[in-house]
Amino acid sequence: MHPRIEDYALIGDEQTAALVGRDGSVDWLCLPRFDSAACFARLLGDEENGHWRIAPKGARGLCTRRSYRPNTLVLDTEWDTDDGSVRVTDLMPQRDIAPDLVRIVEGLGGRVTVRSSLRLRFDYGSIVPWMRRSDGHHVAIAGPDSAWLRTEPPVHTWGEDLGTHSEFTVEKGERVAFVLTWHPSHEPRPPLIDPYETLDASVEDWQAWADRCRYDGPYKEAVVRSLITLKALTYKPTGGIVAAPTTSLPEELGGVRNWDYRYCWLRDSTLTLNVGLSAGYWEEAEAWRNWLLRAVAGDPADLQIMYGLAGERRLPEFEVPWLCGFAGSAPVRIGNQAVEQLQLDVYGEVMDSLALARDAGLSTKPHMWAIQVALVEWLRSHWRQPDEGLWEVRGGRRQFVHSKVMVWVAADRAVRTLEKNPKLEGDLDGWRELRDEVHREVCEKGYDAERNTFTQSYGSRELDAALLLIPRVGFLPPDDPRVTGTIEAIRAELSHDGFLHRYDTDTAPVDGLTGSEGTFLACSFWLAEALHMTGRTQEARELFERLVGLANDVGLLAEEYDPVAGRQLGNFPQAFSHIGLVNTALALFGGDTAG
Repeated sequence: MHPRIEDYALIGDEQTAALVGRDGSVDWLCLPRFDSAACFARLLGDEENGHWRIAPKGARGLCTRRSYRPNTLVLDTEWDTDDGSVRVTDLMPQRDIAPDLVRIVEGLGGRVTVRSSLRLRFDYGSIVPWMRRSDGHHVAIAGPDSAWLRTEPPVHTWGEDLGTHSEFTVEKGERVAFVLTWHPSHEPRPPLIDPYETLDASVEDWQAWADRCRYDGPYKEAVVRSLITLKALTYKPTGGIVAAPTTSLPEELGGVRNWDYRYCWLRDSTLTLNVGLSAGYWEEAEAWRNWLLRAVAGDPADLQIMYGLAGERRLPEFEVPWLCGFAGSAPVRIGNQAVEQLQLDVYGEVMDSLALARDAGLSTKPHMWAIQVALVEWLRSHWRQPDEGLWEVRGGRRQFVHSKVMVWVAADRAVRTLEKNPKLEGDLDGWRELRDEVHREVCEKGYDAERNTFTQSYGSRELDAALLLIPRVGFLPPDDPRVTGTIEAIRAELSHDGFLHRYDTDTAPVDGLTGSEGTFLACSFWLAEALHMTGRTQEARELFERLVGLANDVGLLAEEYDPVAGRQLGNFPQAFSHIGLVNTALALFGGDTAG
């Protein structure tokens, strides 16, 4: 059987990440960056597309147990066998020069024979490298890629079936470390690391970072795990945060809703900043704000919904035909064509983020206000256009209500910033008029008085879970009957077993795609927060508890959840889901418990 998405755990070095299965196999790893080509792609294909399994010899099933070391990204996977017990510890230490994948095997009791099987396949599983030996290493080279494998202490290895294998035994207290190091093939081998010293340093560093968390309320373990996951999805050189470290994990098993999420979305900006500032991680919040300023600099007409890790603009989408897809879910896509879409809501999200950063006291940049003025002025002339909306639909542009609400947010934050900072220059009266005009139009054209709910787009009857953000962004107060009516309508029409779909993909496929998808976890967190804001805190906490319970055994959430099959769906782990978890915890419990 193909592994389930929730069978995987995450390790990473804040520049890339690997997924490790419960069977002890590393099935996904892109080197040297999150968005580089994978050298292990079994996740989206089969064993011949690259993987690295370390497990007791003859073990064909899943491990006995696994867990992260407390408040770290260091993973321990353990097996109990008839011959004894063994642990494999996986980590990717923060790099000085080159990325390293460290796997340490330790005997816990008895005498266990362990087998390592490594199949490197560069370029998303399509290229078998040339293998040679050098200075006690196995060296793999193909085109621009080179990887070095060594063990400490040395163990016998051999080549077979285009893979590198080894078998050895460990007794209690004995350890064998494997280190896989990547570097460009035209450069010399990077300096060697000590795997055991690296393990101790990684545990210490992660725990010191986690100790900075200001949240001390209920579900703290889940909150800290989410914060660690967000840290792991941060590209440290620039401060950008990828939506997920994977591509093409399906939103429907066997379906075509498979997208590349290894990029940075502007839609996440305000919620991400709020997480960093509220939880006590100002340095990370400022790094994200600075990434945001660099990415959006330029002509406001050229603002994109997403960018590469360093702010790259061109993310061409293509399909990889040699990979069959996770559980046969094809196509596998690299890049994301949605980068070309017009989504007016991102202007509001950028303006909201920069206003939040200024209000929180983050250092201002000389050009920050000039960028904000240019953005809101562009909106003043273009806000009436239809767009593809928050969910990046591929079924044509519409007058999405959420997009217009976020246009209002852009004007509102510009007005508020000027009112609080009179030394800044801007068209205060004109922006107030823009804000009022957008508000009137949304309430007239985006509201269904008969059903007492806002709708997905002007004149439609469809609903959209993004409308739950109306009170959060301040467009209307939580006690407005139109807000409470919208919440009830969304719960009635988009809920499945208490969890929310983004919109209805069955009766009105606005996205232009076939098939359906699971319930969207971020939207379900929005519902919990909306219930809390409207005075239904007990219901909100019950929903939050159920959502936290959907995380896998090591606390990770994908993008979606299938209530029928009881399994996670979509790219994994998903930043948007973990951002939702932390923000909702802060809303429900943070006021009385944050330090």
